[in-house]
Parts: sequence; C-alpha cells; structure tokens
Amino acid sequence: MIDLIDVSIQFTGVPLFEATNIKINKGDRIALVGANGTGKSTILKMLAGLEETSSGKIQMQKNISIGYLPQEYLNTSVKSVFDEVKESLIKVREIELKESQIHKIIDNSNISESEQEKAVNELGELELKKTELDFYSINSQIEKVLEGLGFTTEDFAQPVSSYSGGWQMRIELSKILLGNHDIILLDEPTNHLDLDSLQWLISFLMNFKGALLLVSHDRFFVNKLTTRTLEIFNAKLTLYNGNYDAYLRFKDERDKQLVANFQNQEKKRKQTEDFIDRFRYKATKAKQVQSRIKQLDKLEDIELPEFEGKIKLRFPEPPRSGSLPVDIKLLTKKYDDKLVFENFDFRLERGDKIAFVGPNGAGKTTLAKIIADKINYNSGEVILGHNTITSYYAQEVAVDLDLEKDLLDSVMESSIESTPQQIRTILGSFLFNNDDVFKKVKVLSGGEKSRVALAKIMITKANLIILDEPTNHLDYNSKLVLQDALVNFSGSLIIVSHDVDFLKPIANKVLEIRKLKSTLFPGGIDYYLTKRESIIEREDSDGSSKSLATGVNRKDQKRIDAEIRNNKHSATKILKKEVEKLESKIENLELQIEDLEIALGDEKVYSNTQLSAAKNKEYENVKNELDKIYSVWTEKSEELENIESEFN
Repeated sequence: MIDLIDVSIQFTGVPLFEATNIKINKGDRIALVGANGTGKSTILKMLAGLEETSSGKIQMQKNISIGYLPQEYLNTSVKSVFDEVKESLIKVREIELKESQIHKIIDNSNISESEQEKAVNELGELELKKTELDFYSINSQIEKVLEGLGFTTEDFAQPVSSYSGGWQMRIELSKILLGNHDIILLDEPTNHLDLDSLQWLISFLMNFKGALLLVSHDRFFVNKLTTRTLEIFNAKLTLYNGNYDAYLRFKDERDKQLVANFQNQEKKRKQTEDFIDRFRYKATKAKQVQSRIKQLDKLEDIELPEFEGKIKLRFPEPPRSGSLPVDIKLLTKKYDDKLVFENFDFRLERGDKIAFVGPNGAGKTTLAKIIADKINYNSGEVILGHNTITSYYAQEVAVDLDLEKDLLDSVMESSIESTPQQIRTILGSFLFNNDDVFKKVKVLSGGEKSRVALAKIMITKANLIILDEPTNHLDYNSKLVLQDALVNFSGSLIIVSHDVDFLKPIANKVLEIRKLKSTLFPGGIDYYLTKRESIIEREDSDGSSKSLATGVNRKDQKRIDAEIRNNKHSATKILKKEVEKLESKIENLELQIEDLEIALGDEKVYSNTQLSAAKNKEYENVKNELDKIYSVWTEKSEELENIESEFN
C-alpha cells in the first residue's frame, strides 16, 4: 500500500534516518517507537504529505486515503461541532453535491428525453454509492463517534472555537475515524482522553479495517492495537513482528548485546592504542604500528541505547502526616448553574495512593484543585489533617512557573537543600541535558514546561502529592522514572490519569467520578477495570446499556457479530482460496514476462533470429495466459466482493 524506497530525512544537516526501505501493507497495525527527537512525528508528517524526503521516494497505492492526527491542533471554526465533523467527510459532500446537480437537470423542463434518462441513470448509480457508504446512517454514525469521545448531545451545537485544545483534538479525531480512510496516522492520540473515551477508542480501532500507524507512550493502548513495531534507532528504521511488549523484550536483549559489543570494542581499542603508544618510535615495529593504526581507523562507532529509564530517583522522605490527610464532608461545588458535586464525602487515609478516574467533565480535576486549595467550593468542609503538606501538579503547568527563570533556578527554588548536581540529575531524567538547564522557562514548549513542573515536585518534601495527568508529555523512559519514584513514595498520593499501565503498580484504590456520583473501589486499576466490566455486563443483561455502534446491548451484539463472522466465512472460504490461487498464478506469470522482456533486450537473443522468434512466441503465449487468468480473477474477485458486502 505504501513503500518507502531508500528514504532519508535530515534535520539541520543531521540525518534522522538514512536509506530506509519499509513497506506498509493493507491491514498493518504498527507502533512507531524511538527516543525523543529521533523523527517519529516527522515520519507521520512525511506519510501525510506534510514533509518532504531529503532523498529517496515514497510510492503510494493510487487514490489512497490517509487520515492524520497531529500532536497539537487549533481550530478557530465557528461551525457547530456536528457540522464541522460532517463537512469534513469528503465522500459524503461529493454525493450531496452530485445529487443536487442531477436533480437540477431532472427538474429542468427544457432538457431532452435522452438527457433526462441519462440523469435518472446517474441518480441510480449514486444510490448504489450511497448504499456502499452507508450514507443514510451518517448522522447517526457522527453522533455515536462524538458520544464515544465524550461529547454530549448538547455539545453538538456548540461552536468548535469554544472548546479547549484537548477537546478540539477529539473533534479532529472524530473526523478521522469517520473519514473511511485506508490508513490512519495517529501522533499521541490518548493525551487528551479520559479512561472511558480511551476504552471506546480502542474498541473502535480494533474494528477498523484499514492500516494503522501510531505514536504513543501509552503502553496499554499500543499493546491493545498493534501487531508490529517500527523502531527508529541509530538513524535506521527496523520493523519487528509483535506488539510493544514483544518489541521491548527484543530491545532489552539487543541493548545488552550492544553494551557487551561496546565494552569488547573499547577493550580492543585500548589494547591497540597501548601497543601504538608503546612501539610508535621503534623502527623494528613500524610495520606493526601502521597496521594497528589502520585497525583503529576501521573500528566503527557503536551507538549505545538510551538508559534514562534506568535512572533511580526518589522523593525526599516527607514528614509524617496525620492518619487522615484529607477528610471531605458534604462538599457542594457549582460552576454557575452547573452542579459538579453535591453533598460529596471523601476520605484519604495516610499512605493511600488513589487514582481519580471517570469521563472528562465529571469533576476529577475540580476535586483535585479543591483538595490542593487552588479553587473554592460552595459549601461543605475540606479538612486537611495534622501536618499535611501538599504539592500540586496541574495540567496547565505554565500558571505556576516563573517564565523568566532558567530551568536550574526554577527547580532549585523548590528545595534549597538540593545541590545543583542533584537538580541537574533530576532534570536529566526528564530529558533536559547539558546546557538545556540554562534555558529560560518562557522559551519552552508546553510539554517541556510540564516536565519542569514534575521535576520541581520531585524535590519537594510534601507528604500529599496531587498530580493531574502527569504523563501526557512524557516519553516512555521519563514515565518509568516518575512511576518508580511514585511507587516508592512513602507519603499519600492523588493522581488523575487515564494511563492504565502507568497506574498499575502505583494505585491501591480507585475513585470513579461519574454523573454527580462517586464510587470508591478498594483495589488497583486492574481491579477497577474488572469491576467496571461487571457493572457494564449487568446493565447489559437489564438491557440498559447499548452498543454505541448499533443501539443493541453488548451481549446481543457479540452474538450477532459472531454469527455474521461465521456465515461470512462459510460463504466466502472456497471463493477466497480460488482468488488466492489465481493471484499466485498472476504473480508468477508477471515474473515470467519480466524475465522474457529482459531476455528480448539481450543482444545475444535479438541477434539470433531463431532464438529471438522462440522467445517472442513464448512471450506472447505467457501474455495471453495472463490475460485469461486476469479475466477469471476479475470475475471471481467481484463475486467475492459482492458476497462480502452482504455481511457488512
């Protein structure tokens, strides 16, 4: 479907990757991985036609449709959310425009009978296209995708420009999911999703029939969706079979081997240099010295993998708090007329590490901010226990950072006891190395500011840390550093996050906030997900929970889907085998034709009359055979497509 042929990309003269040959096939589900700055986003932009190659070429299947979601997106459109999504569906718009044009022709009393008949026939052809596109359910499909990504029916009529960047990304994602694309390219799609919409997106993409290429640091998301891993390492792209976990196992072995090779080479280098230094000025050893110098020049540099994730950082030992760091009684919070909490009770016990989960807008961030004393509430009590010291990380981190300070000073102000070297080590774990620490905060990107804010929290002596989506801008290694530190943190923790893999070893309780109600689950994230699935299944058995895709309850939908799959398999299996055999014959005949064309261009052949005539006759016979098989293949393929369309 897409071929990268000898593709190279350079950035400010430095090669990101060179002479790359990669094939992306129909139905491939690929995770694109590599250290920050290695070119992951560049590859997606290149495939989307937004970046050019430095050399080489990209060959694409004719009329291929590509959907691309960038990391950041801003839309100032005043259209409603619903209209913005619908008008992005090019095939739908084309059908509506063509239909309008045909009706104008039909309604024109001055046209001839033959022209009118032609227009009516075109209208019939258009109806077939509508059926193929499921045209009459488009509005329903848009509603279901928007609802799956967290929008309410009331949101549909709101202007796109009234939404924050995170919600605008969901609108853009909706367009892509509904765009009937052959391949979807996603750059960190989970950053702005809650756990509900994340689970919905996983379910949707698992049923997507096209190819998928995604960049994400959400290990849970990647493992669910991908079956191959494309790694950028040492300016090369390598494609591995298996999901992200399988790739990590391979990478671990590969990294160990690289380190061993590096150590052996350094040992050999030192021995060679010692020999050269020792005998450089001895005439009797001149030949051997020159030989060793040549050996030294031939040694290739071995690039070692990055090991940021192996860095062990620890929070300072915090002072002991009371047994109840937080005690909330009868809390009520409103935003104008919108009620968020009413008579809400919550207790945090010392040592608890609680994950706040639930759909966006349910109140997770609001509750975190109330506990951190960042916003007021309408009534009730929020009691911080004896000796409770809080530290808060917000999604909008720039608010609490001094933009005029450099990174070193900005982090150091959080702990006068830490040395500059300790601060530099912490900043290094969040990808700020060497002179980066002297950059002003104001020149940093949003993601870089968030990493500075996390570094500041790492050195505070708070015994209650409150984190709101801390992993959105972290690479895999930085995430491991933070995760390990939080696992070993001896204080109490509140964390708002949708990152399942990140939460697994940390959270010992889960508070779900949903529709003015809260439920405390006395176990980790796996326990919560299991219980949540049980709740959904109970609702299904009552007929109260419907599939977003069809309106049928989930249990019935699974049964219907299984029946369709079985019937489809039975109806097509023989025909599929015939088509596959024909395709194999076509491939062999095409190879024969290529060989014969090369032979016919050979002087030894065309200068020999008898041999040339024989080769030409063979060439014509193979071409005729290919034409016959092509004809049968076309007929069988159309028959197969017609049968399959009955089950879609």
